Amino acid sequence: MTDEPAVTFDDAEILGRVASTLRRADLALLAAKEPALRKVGVSGSLYAVLANLGVKPGLTGAELARLTGVTPQAIAPLVGKLIERGLIERRAHPRHANIQELHLTESGRRETARADRIMLHLDTHIRDSLGDQEYRQLRVLLDRVITSLPGWVPPPDGSS
Repeated sequence: MTDEPAVTFDDAEILGRVASTLRRADLALLAAKEPALRKVGVSGSLYAVLANLGVKPGLTGAELARLTGVTPQAIAPLVGKLIERGLIERRAHPRHANIQELHLTESGRRETARADRIMLHLDTHIRDSLGDQEYRQLRVLLDRVITSLPGWVPPPDGSS
């Protein structure tokens, strides 16, 4: 038997935390975008790879993994699938022979543009739902959360 006090959970408090709300928003976004993206032949994960290569051509697999928030082991099959489909290609790095850069092919640019139209439409829906001022405010606040999270250190024993 333990002398620790019984723990009670308050749904409103736990589910009302920003971390919980961000997770629910992420799941809602995923549920909204995946069916539409899949209709044009890409998943959200594949779109993330394509979009990042569209914005920053020449990324390595490791750089792409960091930008998309997955491990290098997880990015490899995504890259392989996109190479197999002819949407991206590997090229030798101009200064480092053992490093390969990733680039969109012409077909990859077309597919990325098709998927990006869907994502732009989704983003416009969010902007219209919030209004311009709240949309900009949300972007600023989310950027601040993203910037601050690397500085968080969990408590040593997992408690507060």
